[in-house]
Amino acid sequence: MPDSTRPLPPHVTAADLESLADRTRRLLDGARYLNLATVSQEGRPWVATLEYAWLGDPPRFLFGSTTSSQHSRDIASSPRVGGSLFLSGGSTGLDIAAVDGAQFTGTCSEIDAADLDRYHSFFYKAVLPDERQRAQWMLPQSSLRQPAEHRIYLIEVDQWWLIDTRTWEQDRIDRRIELPVADFPRRDAVSSSV
Repeated sequence: MPDSTRPLPPHVTAADLESLADRTRRLLDGARYLNLATVSQEGRPWVATLEYAWLGDPPRFLFGSTTSSQHSRDIASSPRVGGSLFLSGGSTGLDIAAVDGAQFTGTCSEIDAADLDRYHSFFYKAVLPDERQRAQWMLPQSSLRQPAEHRIYLIEVDQWWLIDTRTWEQDRIDRRIELPVADFPRRDAVSSSV
């Protein structure tokens, strides 16, 4: 719900914010992958497609990767990241009402060993909801600490934009509208502890 004590961005109503928060939740729950953009120390851009779990209040993403991957090496040298999520709306035809997408910026870091207990179970339950698959594929915490190569990473989102659908049907201009992170959807009680 929008915070009524905070001034609204220009040209955005409280109803707009509620709609944007609802769309954000649908997108976060419906998209299976996010695209994560990083930049190397030498200035080379990179984009990785990753499975994720999301947390609200404050908005965060969790993903798993190896420390030797290009994006992990980039994050180690420069933690600023950008990314996107997208719902295509189906496999045939163009259903504008079903298509949606978002971009974000944030800061990314490895989950340190002290915080691994907080995130490990939540991450694997989110990306592997089937218990049998989770039992088969979930890495134990010992495989997510040095000297092992796998890690869970945390992105702290500082800005979030959605496709601005308010005028697209009239003028076909692809705009974005920002949902302030203070209005980002909350998660249920399961994730409130992380």
